[in-house]
Amino acid sequence: MAKPQKKITRAEQKAMRPRQILDAAFEAFSNNGFLATRVEDIAAKVGVTKGTVYVYYPTKEDLFEAVMQDISVSFVSLIPEIDKLTGTCSEKLGSLIQLLYDRVIDDQHASQLFRFLVSEGPRFPDMADRHHKMFVQPMVDRLQAIIDQGVASGEFRAGPSTKMAEVVGGPAMMMCFWRTVFQGRQHLDIKEFSQAHVDLVIHSLTSHRDAT
Repeated sequence: MAKPQKKITRAEQKAMRPRQILDAAFEAFSNNGFLATRVEDIAAKVGVTKGTVYVYYPTKEDLFEAVMQDISVSFVSLIPEIDKLTGTCSEKLGSLIQLLYDRVIDDQHASQLFRFLVSEGPRFPDMADRHHKMFVQPMVDRLQAIIDQGVASGEFRAGPSTKMAEVVGGPAMMMCFWRTVFQGRQHLDIKEFSQAHVDLVIHSLTSHRDAT
């Protein structure tokens, strides 16, 4: 005979409420966009009143920014992981690029985050700037540091492409754009694309070796 499920206390329900609201809001904003999303619909999905949602998030704008912050946090954990990469500069650069595809581009929440930034960034410029400062710039800085180290050691050739990490990481942004626009209607294999990205970058930066 199955044991009866333990009844959740009011205190436990209250502790779970912010998580439930954020999950429901993420789904609503993803499906409808910011303007078409209604707080009362989010509240109904959670099973609370609209006023309860406003207790935790005073405005719809606050709720949207909380959703953005929530789905961004896991990506920030990539920074210490990148700092632990070992090997030659080519190996570290290849591993960093692959991490972007495995942990960011091939992740549903990350894909939706990019859509939010594209569609709602002009409406929330401060939020977009905070995301850049918290996630994008640290990633670019670490990418540039590996490239600089490779140039200094002679592993990479010096040139225009070694001065702008954004160019080296550009194909990853293109894949984000592709997935956002076509949303699965036009297939582009992420694994093959990421391997091609690494191959293109490494062979370009180490091409001087073939000439000697």
